[in-house]
Amino acid sequence: STVSKTSLKSSLLQLECYFTWTLLKQDVDLSDLEEKINHQTEFLIKSKVRSYNLLSYVCHLNNSNEEALRNLQKAEEVVKKNHPDEIDRRSLVTWGNYAWIYYHMERYEEAQTYASKVEKSSRELSSTPRWKDQLPEIYAEEGWALIKFGKKYYERAKSCFENALRNEPDNPEFNAGYAVTMYRLEYPFQTPSLSVKLLKRAIELDPENTPLMVLLALKLQDLKQTDEGERYIEEAMKATPDLPHVLRYAAKFYRRKGELDKAVKFLKKALTVTPDSAILHHQLGLCYRSELIQLKKAMKYPPQEQVDKLIQLSIFHFKRAIEKKTNFFYSYVDLANMYTEGKRYEEAEEIFQKAFQITILSDDDKQQLYCCYGSFKHFHLKKESEALEDYIEGLKFKKDSYYLHKCKKALKMLLEQRIRRGSRDATDFGRLGLVHKLNGENHKAIECYEQALALYPGNEDYLSALSELRLSI
Repeated sequence: STVSKTSLKSSLLQLECYFTWTLLKQDVDLSDLEEKINHQTEFLIKSKVRSYNLLSYVCHLNNSNEEALRNLQKAEEVVKKNHPDEIDRRSLVTWGNYAWIYYHMERYEEAQTYASKVEKSSRELSSTPRWKDQLPEIYAEEGWALIKFGKKYYERAKSCFENALRNEPDNPEFNAGYAVTMYRLEYPFQTPSLSVKLLKRAIELDPENTPLMVLLALKLQDLKQTDEGERYIEEAMKATPDLPHVLRYAAKFYRRKGELDKAVKFLKKALTVTPDSAILHHQLGLCYRSELIQLKKAMKYPPQEQVDKLIQLSIFHFKRAIEKKTNFFYSYVDLANMYTEGKRYEEAEEIFQKAFQITILSDDDKQQLYCCYGSFKHFHLKKESEALEDYIEGLKFKKDSYYLHKCKKALKMLLEQRIRRGSRDATDFGRLGLVHKLNGENHKAIECYEQALALYPGNEDYLSALSELRLSI
């Protein structure tokens, strides 16, 4: 019997699996994601089935469906071995993935077989049509997948874990997922911090989970509770001294604490285990950068060869990070700034240009990029007018952030300098008016816009800005 493609497609869309969770290829660096999952299947025992399922989806996105099927077979083997009594329940997502991959390979009979298998099992496992609510691990698996696809997906991940926890509030894995999601959603120094509470609870439920311990340690460090944080780091390092994930976060903890030798030692150890990790190279670059900052603080005229050596080391590791992960935004910015530090301006310019080409930049990233590029032109190339344009671009992302304040401050300084030097350009006054307005200094803003209008009578933008300001006073 031939399977009708249309009816097949509509039953596939009912399945709960990676293909129906709207995880978009353009939001993630696939080769980097693949490498991360491979590390996980190697080092983290708990989530093997989940990792193979995700890997099968990533392989499909990379157009290797045969490889995708092999990963699903591995997922099935793990379920048979670890959960022989719950094969159906634990395989629903895997079977959904099978159905979709066969559909994409135009093997419709097999796709139909798997789709029917899921329908039959979910009917048997659950008394209600809303079977997903009774199988909370499916919500959890969706939550973990969403986290892997980046920032844009964190809010959705949060509601997945909330749904999962509604049925099993004490499930260690759901609590871990929820805590990690909230950790990522929180602003670094946010107080009070909900994620501290959630991480502590997740660790109580799963005392062996060292990746959670190191996250908690960093969060405590953010909140100036460094000693308590360090106890968690030490405990995690004792339990899993070779886990790259734990080494990396421990290194970050000690780098921020200023114990750079310790941080470098941990990162080098982690690199012997996962030599291709972009994140480890980036973190090493940051350690050498911190050493440079320490050196400059300690001595007014530090020895040039020491300075050059630290700049070299830092550049080497930031470059490696970008080679391993081509759209690693922070590494581009850090590399460009390090070239600037070494007065290698052409190379810095080239890296800034490449950073602007990255297609998956968030608004926060763009704001940071315009701010850094502006200050590169302002302070190093002495191209003030170009710097002004970049700072103005940075203001277009309204989000109240560190870089928004930095753009405002730099703009104010530049514009006031120009005006003191006798600028008669209406644009300068108009822009300074905007900065005052954003700072809530309405009277000063009005003065600036009036001067702008005196130089450019009848300008619509200045007129409407003025009438809006006068109404607000």
